[in-house]
Amino acid sequence: MRIPIVALALLCLAPPLAHADLLAGYAAQARAEDPAFKAFSAERGRQFFQARQGREAGVESCTSCHTPDPRAEGRHARTGKSILPLAPVANAERLSDPAKVEKWFKRNCNDVLARACNAREKGDFIAYLQSVR
Repeated sequence: MRIPIVALALLCLAPPLAHADLLAGYAAQARAEDPAFKAFSAERGRQFFQARQGREAGVESCTSCHTPDPRAEGRHARTGKSILPLAPVANAERLSDPAKVEKWFKRNCNDVLARACNAREKGDFIAYLQSVR
């Protein structure tokens, strides 16, 4: 009886540990990019998520596809494909695989910003998503 309870407890801990590992990696990168870096900010992450970047019609911000509420299901602006919620509170799989996180940052930052996101932007964004309840 103890083994399943322990296994369940470890599974419940897995997503926060993955998020912490992501943030630790981005923090190291952010310090390398800017020695004055102190900490990530959920508020900066929220502003980044909602900011209109003016890239191109239909994909001006993260919210163009993901909706202003990261707990809600989104829809791709061009293809109409359904997108699962961004916030880990609404989608336990979100932010659980560092390789997928990097893949989507690379693709989406380029689509919205026409450039790669820096480590501080990534960390702020993850801090914001973790703060959503």
